[in-house]
Amino acid sequence: MQKKQLVVIGGGAAGFFCAVNAARIHPHIQVTLVEKTSKLLSKVKVSGGGRCNVTHACFSMADMIKKYPRGSAFLKKAFHHFFTTDTIAWFESRGVKIKAEDDGRMFPVTDNSQTIIDCLLSEASKYKVQIMMNAEVKEIFKTKQKGQSDRFTIILKNENVLNADYVCIASGGYAKYSQFEWINKLGHHIASPVPSLFTFNLPGNKITSLMGIAVENVQVKIAGTKLQQQGPLLITHWGLSGPAILKLSAWGAGILAEKNYNYQVVINWLPEYHENSMIEKLQGFRFSLASQKIVNRNPFLLPSRLWEYFLSEVALSVEMRWADLPAKTQNKLAKILCAQEFEVKGKTTFKEEFVTAGGVELSEINASSMQSKLVPGLYFAGEAMNVDGITGGYNFQHAWTSGWIAANLK
Repeated sequence: MQKKQLVVIGGGAAGFFCAVNAARIHPHIQVTLVEKTSKLLSKVKVSGGGRCNVTHACFSMADMIKKYPRGSAFLKKAFHHFFTTDTIAWFESRGVKIKAEDDGRMFPVTDNSQTIIDCLLSEASKYKVQIMMNAEVKEIFKTKQKGQSDRFTIILKNENVLNADYVCIASGGYAKYSQFEWINKLGHHIASPVPSLFTFNLPGNKITSLMGIAVENVQVKIAGTKLQQQGPLLITHWGLSGPAILKLSAWGAGILAEKNYNYQVVINWLPEYHENSMIEKLQGFRFSLASQKIVNRNPFLLPSRLWEYFLSEVALSVEMRWADLPAKTQNKLAKILCAQEFEVKGKTTFKEEFVTAGGVELSEINASSMQSKLVPGLYFAGEAMNVDGITGGYNFQHAWTSGWIAANLK
């Protein structure tokens, strides 16, 4: 008797996890994974600086779902089937130990993403998953078979044709709506995809000369909106990056796209202060540090080059002592420390962090099976759905969860 066929579209984390688990759970089904490029698990490879941020050490579902700008209610149901503890156990049962770092991110103890890749490839080999590379999908439709159940026909760009009883679409996010067309033709609606987890470009701004400087805790706001985040910030040669910026881009993905990535950002470099309390603090230094040069005595322990940049921005002489700080300059310094404004013009996507907001509407997918509510036998996993998380291992957790649930073919 001929085996039934499952075709998984997409060789990333979600697709691979679906494929290897489906092949193990359903030995009577032949699993074929198709990947449009010449690379498998490319995001896994580069994630976390090549270490693979497998998941996050968050063991409360209520806390975990707060890390997803889109899809939190959907994941609240899905996480009951496969959660962070299950991810850790799955890899550890296959010899891959997982460790947590101080910020909660979790990595293989080898600190090498190849460990995760090798584990998944080993599972694919063990359970005889067929892998097709450079196989881009052009169209999918259901065909009626005489005396048999309806089957899927999958047409590839090279005109090859695959037939399947089940299909799991785990082909990641897309920058262009047009690439969702073959999903749309199956009857599904798409929330317009836009980039998430990107950095802010500040072309020509003096601060970019400080590239490489990191500040542990800043508050960043998008002017004219309620969007704000607090956390580490990194200055780059093109602008602003780091967790605070990436999180802000995730929560504001739709709004910032509407603004065509041109907007004003306001940074409080010392979020424990506001402008008025900072003025009082600076006035106090005029007495407590009176005889010391301002440039040499940085009372906030900010990186020295950043402190010197702030002083140059308010035209403060390198010879000036705290006692001689004019009130007008003091107020300018308070403003720049607590509410410095920058014009953002454009974005830069982190290859290792890039995520797409948008995708198949979640109201059309069963969160307990990942099966389409519109097309029986059609499943989804990963970024193809309108789910995305902030940086820190949350997007991989969604990939493992949705991939595992889809693999059960309920």
